[in-house]
Amino acid sequence: MTKKYAALLRGINVGGNKKVPMAELRSVLEGLGHGDVRTYLQSGNAVFNSARQDPTALARELEAAIEAHFGFRVACLVLDGAYLRGVAEACPFPAAELEGKQLHVTFCSEQPGPERFAALDEAAYLPEEYRIGDRVVYLHVPEGLGRSKLAEALAKPAVVKGLDVTTRNWNTVAKLVELTGA
Repeated sequence: MTKKYAALLRGINVGGNKKVPMAELRSVLEGLGHGDVRTYLQSGNAVFNSARQDPTALARELEAAIEAHFGFRVACLVLDGAYLRGVAEACPFPAAELEGKQLHVTFCSEQPGPERFAALDEAAYLPEEYRIGDRVVYLHVPEGLGRSKLAEALAKPAVVKGLDVTTRNWNTVAKLVELTGA
């Protein structure tokens, strides 16, 4: 039985660095034996079918294949459709009332514990807010991510050290839920 997954690649095709053409990414995934491979945008989102059931093993395999093909390491998270649907349904912010650029989800390779956020003075960043979910951090940034001081604070090593993390806006999260058939 096959399962539908989304692969999220971190930090590719940004500012001319770590260029990964989507057609080549599709070929890499197909070369690993995955089916019905599709990409979304140029920022490292791919959806595919696989008979394998271990998302972490799929991510490590994809990282190795990307490094072999392109010559650089890219952190990858592989998430199944049911997990993505759960992330969307558990959003603590009113997603339907917000613009996609105002709501982001940072996906984490492991559950971030509250100790990682202990030094953050949440009131200092208002009206920006964050909430911790199941291996995600939901981020509400009314002025967008590019101007967000809270996003900057959440990206500091004290918060993300030892984790592979990658952030997607709400529009992308919703599209990945749709593409994985969840």
